[in-house]
Amino acid sequence: MKAVYLEGIATGHATFETEAPDWDRWDAGHSPQCRLVARNGGGVLGWAALSPVSKRQAYAGVAEVSVYVAAVARGLGVGDSLMRALIEASEARGFWTLQSGIFPENHASVALHLKHGFREVGRRERIARHHGVWRDTVILERRSSVAGVD
Repeated sequence: MKAVYLEGIATGHATFETEAPDWDRWDAGHSPQCRLVARNGGGVLGWAALSPVSKRQAYAGVAEVSVYVAAVARGLGVGDSLMRALIEASEARGFWTLQSGIFPENHASVALHLKHGFREVGRRERIARHHGVWRDTVILERRSSVAGVD
């Protein structure tokens, strides 16, 4: 998983992070539920996970999406499979809203999210510096039609 994350970091368009965290820090920042790994034999082709957006109980069903695909597997449907499975797993566990903040230059990630029912709800302009350059993020959100419906 770490190698795939490092490949994402190397693109310059996947995350504000500049290095992969150690396991304990990564584990602490992600929900223990809905962690998926796509494998081919012993190799990792990609992974997906959720991060809580808040510790407040009112937001218990809202999570941020991370999907990373190995360079050798990009364009082969791995991201599509991971996103589909992540949405199904999240709804089964009561998550009603999934969100993502994506660099607008990451066209593949934006397209993947839109394909799976996310909609653009905003843009954060010059939200943070990445390698000394101000970057924007597009905010995408998906509201479940299954979980949190009452």
